[in-house]
Amino acid sequence: MNALLYVLVALTWGSSFFFAKIGLDGLAPQQVATVRTVLGALTLVVVLLVTRRRWPREKRVWGHLLVVAVFLNAVPSSLMAWAEQTVPSGLASIYNATTPIMTLLALAVLVPTERLTRRQVGGILLGIVGVLVLVGPWDVLGDPQVLASVPGQVALLGMTASYGVGLAWLRRFGVGGGYDPTTVATVQLTLAAGLMLVVAPVVATGPVQLDWRVVGAMVALGAVGTGLAYAWNTRLVGAWGAGRASTVTYLTPVVGVALGVLVLGEPLRWNEPVGGLVVLAGIALASGLLGARRRRRTGAVAAPVAAAEPSVTEPPVTDPSAPAGAAAAYSSRADRDPSSPVP
Repeated sequence: MNALLYVLVALTWGSSFFFAKIGLDGLAPQQVATVRTVLGALTLVVVLLVTRRRWPREKRVWGHLLVVAVFLNAVPSSLMAWAEQTVPSGLASIYNATTPIMTLLALAVLVPTERLTRRQVGGILLGIVGVLVLVGPWDVLGDPQVLASVPGQVALLGMTASYGVGLAWLRRFGVGGGYDPTTVATVQLTLAAGLMLVVAPVVATGPVQLDWRVVGAMVALGAVGTGLAYAWNTRLVGAWGAGRASTVTYLTPVVGVALGVLVLGEPLRWNEPVGGLVVLAGIALASGLLGARRRRRTGAVAAPVAAAEPSVTEPPVTDPSAPAGAAAAYSSRADRDPSSPVP
């Protein structure tokens, strides 16, 4: 059952950019972002009510989750939808893999106790090289289509940077202590949905052209991708641990690229998968996965906890359509063990 959930999470989160791209056929970018967030919030509210979980009462929790809702939901979902007007969905899914790198940088700034090690700095630098390969500067000036996509690619980096700030905020202030991840995620998405509905009359304007493809894509992106997939991931983290469950991060770009190329007919430049692999290698280096393998080969003995889960900042299980889930899992783990080097 857990293996099935793992596959479902990878497929659902990996197809997020694919469904957003289809949604843009009938909706404006901010409309896609708003509908996705509202559907996700409604889905998690239903889960909360059915499971009889209680809403937090502390003003501090609501205040911090309001900030998190901005950086993990409202801002990145808006940037993602805007970027996909010019950026292929497959390339967008690859850019999403830079979130752990951005989180490391945000942690170093926002959390005084977090200091970058040499290994982390090396992983970040490798990730930056991967991003440069993704952009393909040698094609920017020679190909008008690539040049037109550069602002969208910058927006996607802004999206993952926003994720990093939101996750670092959770770590810095220990938001959600005493509440399970589903409750924290529900509050967070509900606040984000409220914010986006407030500004929708101003920013989410434009003609609406609905058909079964657009409606189905938005339901999949919102209710399934932002809502149900997080419930699946929560159960998976509980069964496997955050370290093993977080490996879904490495599969989502594969799903995103495959759907973009095979279903939407998007072009795939050679540097995009290569750059994605370099980014993932940087994540593995920064998270300690490569170091852990070397230690095992040399016969080093690690502590049981360290062996069970990678040290420092393992790639958080993040997805553009389900950032609330990533945030809650990230926060709950830190709350269980405040001394843990993993946020």
